[in-house]
Amino acid sequence: MKRPYFILCAAASMLCIAGCMVGPRYQRPATDAPQTFRGAAAPDLDPNTSSLGDEKWAEVFRDPTLQQLIREALANNYDVKIAAQRVLEQQDQVGITRAQQFPTLNGGGSYTAIGLPSGLAKSLYSANSKRASTYYAGGFTLSAAWNLDFWGLYRRQTEAARAQLLATEWGGRMTISTVVENVATAYIQLRTLDSELEITRNTLEARKQSLQLTETLEQGGSGTLADVRQAEQLLYTAAAAIPDFERQIEQQENSISILLGRNPGPILRGASEMNWPPPQQIPAGIPSELLERRPDIQQAEAELVAANANVGVAKAQLFPQISLSGEGGIASSQLKGLGDGKNLYWFASGSLTQPIFDAGRLRNNLRLSEAQKQEEVFAYQRTIKQAFQSVSDSLIGLEKFREFREQEAKLTASAEDATRLARLRYNGGSTSYLEVLTNDTNYYSAQLNLAVAKEDEALSIVQLYSALGGGWQE
Repeated sequence: MKRPYFILCAAASMLCIAGCMVGPRYQRPATDAPQTFRGAAAPDLDPNTSSLGDEKWAEVFRDPTLQQLIREALANNYDVKIAAQRVLEQQDQVGITRAQQFPTLNGGGSYTAIGLPSGLAKSLYSANSKRASTYYAGGFTLSAAWNLDFWGLYRRQTEAARAQLLATEWGGRMTISTVVENVATAYIQLRTLDSELEITRNTLEARKQSLQLTETLEQGGSGTLADVRQAEQLLYTAAAAIPDFERQIEQQENSISILLGRNPGPILRGASEMNWPPPQQIPAGIPSELLERRPDIQQAEAELVAANANVGVAKAQLFPQISLSGEGGIASSQLKGLGDGKNLYWFASGSLTQPIFDAGRLRNNLRLSEAQKQEEVFAYQRTIKQAFQSVSDSLIGLEKFREFREQEAKLTASAEDATRLARLRYNGGSTSYLEVLTNDTNYYSAQLNLAVAKEDEALSIVQLYSALGGGWQE
């Protein structure tokens, strides 16, 4: 039995080796990458120049509280867990698909006992026969089947499954990058709300003192009741803003808690390091490197590779399918006969199936696969263009937000001094309280606008880091 079986396997192996994989080989589509990003302050074409996107997130976000929040989010965020589970699922799918390339082998055994009534036994045999009325049969079987992958049908399916696995892995990295970006964004927004609340509380205390002074002057005859009412307006405006900021802070804490995989609750935080000015120049790197670094681009290309392999699958289905099968075993009517080697049996067979008429199903399937591949080409190219745009937008935003923050800082300093001078003039009796009200209101608004300007600048760095493909590196 062994000799024909090994001859059959050897012949099948030679057929597979001699066979070919039909379908196109994958080639990366041409991309029109610019030499430098629009908005980059100092273009550097040196290929050895590092990019902000190459940095690990812990090296970009140095606030200890933010680092701890990101670590917790990467460990407990449900989107990250789902993405990791999808990778495991796709790994199993690759194993299922790849198994089609190999033969299947099944083994089994059987035992049968038949007892005949004595009357039936006597009718079958002569009355003087000594044959037993109980009969036994048993044996072991081993069967094998193999659909030869002569045209590369199963190999192309495995290639597509592996490409989908790679796309899933890059999708998981994109999820990690998005979570890092979302946590950093939410944290900066929370810090801004903290700053706005602190500004408002300080303003409230200053206005309380101003109201007391105004009331004292009015009681002494140096001020008017109108001055008191104007001072009260300033006080109540600041007091009314505090509950709203507290509401926004608690809601923002709830949002961050969900990102961390927690139930809604407070976010413990210490002193912030997010408000220092960023460096004047942040290296963006070379645009062509973005194709290798950004997870969404890599994911789009992996999906294109899978679509290309599926074209080969569709082509292979047009060709004949070759199948081999065989079975061997031991059968005996006596238990002792199962091991004496005289009751062996085997058989082998092969078949070839060629589609003849299917009303154009296979041809249409091939055209469908080719159209789907072309769609993935366009999706890949679109993803690249959008990536270049997001980097350029982030670079432009960072530069303009920096300029805006610098001007807001000057405006705030000027408004602060104007408020100081207005109070001195009012206390000296040189002006009305209306001047104090106007300047105090302008100063309060300028402080809030400066806090928002700092937030926008910090967020532009987060957006640029994400646009450059950073955030998923361990």
